[in-house]
Order: sequence, then structure tokens, then C-alpha cells
Amino acid sequence: MDRTERFHIIDMLLSNHGVVSFKTLQARLEVSRATLKRDLEYLRNRLNAPIVWDREAGGYRFERNGQVGGQYELPGLWFSAEEIHALLTMQHLLANLDAGGLLGPHIQPLMARLTGLLGSSRHPAEEVRRRIKLIPIAARRLPLDHFASLGSALLRRKRLYITYYAKGSDAITEREVSPQRLVHYRENWYLDAWCHLRQGLRSFAVDGVRGAEILDSPAREVSERRLDAVLGAGYGIFSGRRVNWARLRFSPERARWVALEQWHPRQRGRLLKDGRYVLELPYSDDRELTMDILRHVPEVEVLAPPALRQNIAAKLRAGLARFEPV
Repeated sequence: MDRTERFHIIDMLLSNHGVVSFKTLQARLEVSRATLKRDLEYLRNRLNAPIVWDREAGGYRFERNGQVGGQYELPGLWFSAEEIHALLTMQHLLANLDAGGLLGPHIQPLMARLTGLLGSSRHPAEEVRRRIKLIPIAARRLPLDHFASLGSALLRRKRLYITYYAKGSDAITEREVSPQRLVHYRENWYLDAWCHLRQGLRSFAVDGVRGAEILDSPAREVSERRLDAVLGAGYGIFSGRRVNWARLRFSPERARWVALEQWHPRQRGRLLKDGRYVLELPYSDDRELTMDILRHVPEVEVLAPPALRQNIAAKLRAGLARFEPV
């Protein structure tokens, strides 16, 4: 870590713990004694940090009787790529919530706090937002009235009676469900729930919920382990208990991108001597995996299993037929 980051960690430790020993500071920063002494000296003499040694407590602390030597202000700290993405994503999600909904009273304080965090970097918050953009891909409009009902039932551990439109089958069904968790995935929200109609775990797209009524009966509890086993084992949002493994081979040109991507936490990949890249990953339902494979045509080949290869070939033939001259 650089010097500025060490300054912020020292400030955080002293603010949170009151008194911190030299040994604790050194271990947390992973620096030599000489480096830590120089950092403390710089904070006190150059940045006017009110840091004092408390002999009785055996550590450093901030002076309680006011700041020493003038105004104390840390230099700006730039966030990592992951941190800046998380902060901007939270702002994006909060900005799209209804101020009159479940989180209404809390949205503005949270937005103000996030703006303050962004402004604590080397650049003002407005400059950060102007220079860094998050572009949501394939985001669907969220029915906020139903989202509030789903969230309320989820946290109160109550069952829901929902009217649900399934885009795949173009059918509307009514069913009683026990909500287990809300998942934000690829710019869209999904409700993982126990479906009492189907007697099994299902994942429902929140934008497909056309009506939601909170019932008085308690929700059926499902362990997180079982949720992950049934809904999280396979590829993407369409998961299940039966898991197959896909083996894909990408061209050398496309390998330069795919080798850096994570399609699934359990994926396995290897570069071949000729520059091609082989990716292996688990899936239960091939709908989403098929869409991702087709994005890379003709730079990808499905090696296994045969059923997935045949499905991709059928999709390609059907698509090509639409472009044939009439």
C-alpha cells in the first residue's frame, strides 16, 4: 500500500479504537519500525494530526483537548477499481428506488453518505460521477410497489400470494410462495422462494410479478446451503440440482478476452499452445449459457456435452434460415 493509504488506516484505527499500540499499528500496516515512525512524524508535523503518545495506556491516540497546531486534514485517497464500482453501483441502485417506498426515509441520508465518501477521494464527488459512468446493460424496469411487498414479506418471514408472468412460456399463474432471498443479477432482481404450488425452490424475476399479497402464515424456511445447492450450483440464474459440465474452446483472438472473464465461480480454464482457450464450467439449465455462447460465434466451439453442442447448432441453423433469400 502507498503512503496515503497508510495515513488513512492510521487515522481509522485511532478513531475507532481510541488507543493503539505501536506494535498493532506496525502489524496492521505491515511496515518497518522506521517507516511507521516516519509516517507518524509526517502526520503530526506536516498534516497537523493531533496524535499523542499515551504512556499510561501504552499507545497512540488523538488529543482529546482539540487539534494540535492547526487544522488536521488527510490528503485525498483514491479508491480501488472495485471500491469505486461498488460506490457508484450503490448510488445507481438508490437513485432508482422510489422515495416513497420502503426505504424512502433512508435514501437521502444514504445518498449523502455515499457522496461524502466519493468526495473523500482526490477529486470532488461531482467530478468522479462526471468522469466515471456506469452503463446498465439489459436492465428492466422494476415494479416498485411489488418490490416493496416482496422485501417486506422477506424480512418479516411471511408467505406471499403472487400473480406471476413467465416470459418463457407466456403464461400467467397464481401461486403461494415462501420468500428466501432477493438477488440482484445482471442488472435485474430475482426472488428465490419455495413455491408451494410446485413444491420446490424456484427463482422468480421481480419484473414478472404482476401482483403480490402478504399472507399471515409464516414462510417455510430453507437453509442457505440448500438454496445454494439447488439455485446456485449451475450456470447463471437458471440453476437446479442436476449439473452438467460444458467445455468450450475459443479462438486465439477471442481467448485474449475470455481468459480474463469469470463466467462461474467454479470454472476451469487453460490456454493451449496454439493460443486457443478451453473453458469448463457447470450448468443446470442451458438457456443463459446458450445466449452467452452465441455472443462469441464464430470464435467459439462447443466440445461437450453433445446435447449442448446440438442445441447450439440448432439455434444457428434456425437463425441462418431467417436470413436466407425468400
